[in-house]
Amino acid sequence: MRSSHRSRTFLRRRLPLGAAALLCLGAGLVPVANAAGADDARAAAVTFSDDFDGPAGSAVDGSKWQTETGDNVNNHERQYYTAGNSNAALDGQGHLVITARKENPSNYQCWYGTCEYTSARLNTSGKFSTTHGHVEARMKIPRGQGIWPAFWMLGDDIGSVGWPNSGEIDIMENVGFEPSTVHGTIHGPGYSGSGGIGAAYSLPNGQAFADDFHTFAVDWSPNEIKWSVDGTVYQTRTPADVGGNQWVFEKPFFVILNLAVGGYWPGDPDGSTQFPQQLVVDYVRVSN
Repeated sequence: MRSSHRSRTFLRRRLPLGAAALLCLGAGLVPVANAAGADDARAAAVTFSDDFDGPAGSAVDGSKWQTETGDNVNNHERQYYTAGNSNAALDGQGHLVITARKENPSNYQCWYGTCEYTSARLNTSGKFSTTHGHVEARMKIPRGQGIWPAFWMLGDDIGSVGWPNSGEIDIMENVGFEPSTVHGTIHGPGYSGSGGIGAAYSLPNGQAFADDFHTFAVDWSPNEIKWSVDGTVYQTRTPADVGGNQWVFEKPFFVILNLAVGGYWPGDPDGSTQFPQQLVVDYVRVSN
């Protein structure tokens, strides 16, 4: 049975990254906000940029990204995140390709036993963070039941204050059973997990996000976060939306890209799910 909500959890993993990179995923589904017109583009200084240029098969730039490893026990995801370029590599045409495969080449062990899938998860913790700004990625997402790509951010202080006190900004999440819809959500103390505050954006006429590249962004300013898809703003959140709880979005956050397989929210893959699946990222850019 499909569930429109999922538990908010951390990744159990074998990571050489330290407490600051504690992991979590997620957004519960909430009512759709009315889309509004996009704000005019503004002149801004680029503070982070990766166009993923380099030879085919190369790993990501280690000065910008670190690759996480491990499985996710509490979300009940099915993949093992691998290191190096096994599941995250440049394609030689200016893209990062994160690939989820139905395989287990190294006897990886997951929370449920021997892992069934591999994938990748990258973050900029310790390498880049920002307080406010325009955070954007152009991506072509994968498709299929149980497939769960995400582009999101966590507060730098997660290692000291924990989640959800660190705060989380989900710029884009998609679950495979909703091919035409993506979600944007915030999580914080008192509004986490299935209580996350957000909205969905759907393409018209049943178009699938996996059919083409789309641009996903937030415009994050003091006491306000706006979400957009292809320049169309569909949601704005302010401290007034968090029900008297603490607004924890006035501090540095780092960026995360990942492709999960299975979990409470998307459900597990089934016989209709084809592998491999790929999240293809054209660029990630942050400006202030």
